[in-house]
Amino acid sequence: MKTKGLRIIVLKGGWSSEREISLKSGAAVEKALKDGGFKVSSFDIKGRKSLAEMMRKKFDVVFIVLHGKFGEDGGIQAFLEGMNIPYTGSGVLASALAMNKILSKKIFQAEGIPTPDYHIVRRSTFALRRSRLILPFPVVVKPSCEGSTIGVSIVENKKELRSGMRLAFKYDNEILIEKYIAGAEITVSILDEQPLPVIELRPKRKFYDYQAKYKVGMCEHIVPAPLPKEIYKEAQELALRAHRVLGCRDYSRVDMRVGKKGIYVLEVNTVPGMSKLSLVPEAARAAGIEFSELVRRLIDLALKH
Repeated sequence: MKTKGLRIIVLKGGWSSEREISLKSGAAVEKALKDGGFKVSSFDIKGRKSLAEMMRKKFDVVFIVLHGKFGEDGGIQAFLEGMNIPYTGSGVLASALAMNKILSKKIFQAEGIPTPDYHIVRRSTFALRRSRLILPFPVVVKPSCEGSTIGVSIVENKKELRSGMRLAFKYDNEILIEKYIAGAEITVSILDEQPLPVIELRPKRKFYDYQAKYKVGMCEHIVPAPLPKEIYKEAQELALRAHRVLGCRDYSRVDMRVGKKGIYVLEVNTVPGMSKLSLVPEAARAAGIEFSELVRRLIDLALKH
């Protein structure tokens, strides 16, 4: 199939807490594809009933920029596979594993990929365990299945811990309490089994939160990251390993921290942001790949599955 003649639909929006970010990513992808000469339409998924309306449209391939639940957890991927429709990014299982931070961390540990120590708290046992903590402060409290740092807190005492847990439980019934790794925050994007340049993130706030990610001027991105050569190479290798052990394909973004004892993998994002402030397009540009070329390559990869 000739790529230029393809009818592409960009799926965006959704009903997760990352809806607004998805709309921005979708607009950027749609524009880049149109500028590249593709026949493109976009569709805002506002609920599962929207899928029937979407299927009345004529298209050959789906570019997924749905962030969060249903878009990034294998839901939309399963639907499209059932309809035998090509789509960008990882498949059903890899998407589900990467979205669930508990499952992905268990796989990292089993595969010997360093990840911060953690324990799990479930809503049903919150009243009994909220004051108990195995790990020393500070710790990171996060929902198991959320993105964009939504519901995440860095806490330094029991009072903050309780507040952080309550916040995280607003988004999920299972939460992680994870050892905080002091040091540089870095991210490595993977494109077609190749790691792109490492980016170091230097947020103006306490950590790389929602505001730092999406508000202009709230975080400095340094690319390539100013790391020793051996650490830089190790970061790229670890990112590719994390991408592979979860079964990811085509592209992803792997978030990590460089601590005193080495590099720790935090999570893998299978539908990373694609807006003008997003990290994957920035890493691609640093590798000489402009945004229009990046989205074209992702379409090409989608057609190989």
